[in-house]
Amino acid sequence: MTAPPGRRERKKAATRQKIADTALALFLERGYDAVGIRDVAAEADVAVTTVFSHFASKEALVFEQDENFEQRLTHAVTGRSANEPLIPALRHEIHAMVRHCAAEGAAPLWHLIDRTPALREYEDSMRLRHAESLAAAIAAELDQPPNSTECRAIARFVIDAYSLARETADPQAAVDEIFRMIEAAWAVTGRSDACRS
Repeated sequence: MTAPPGRRERKKAATRQKIADTALALFLERGYDAVGIRDVAAEADVAVTTVFSHFASKEALVFEQDENFEQRLTHAVTGRSANEPLIPALRHEIHAMVRHCAAEGAAPLWHLIDRTPALREYEDSMRLRHAESLAAAIAAELDQPPNSTECRAIARFVIDAYSLARETADPQAAVDEIFRMIEAAWAVTGRSDACRS
């Protein structure tokens, strides 16, 4: 069991969340392009350097769950039980991520992303990064080369399942539909029953 975070870690996390929440409120109110990092820092009552100590770029302020999502995806592979098949474990995690992103009140954020080219571009690069991390985790679990085509392809399908599902009227049903296709593709590799050894 991991120890609960100390006071310093809690304070750091609270500051990070305050900055992200402030930025999103400003972006939604004024438009993404009309708000600068200095505006966010001033509104959050922190220094510009503090903003950059928590977020590498202005775009990262919008995707504040980026690192958490990437870790969750790789943990779905590495943290599953010894007899749990790979694809159902990934489906379970994508369901959880879609529920988070389709939660009440999330629509304005996705409208902001959809109408802002810089954010769409950042999201695309983020998805590619997540797919590469996921592919590396899958390859390591299956003792495959890190650049295994089948692991990279399945990882891309999984990441795209998340993106496609959140754009539908029934995201959870879409995840199930997409994962039926992913399971069929994975079966072609001869690894449909692959579990951790």
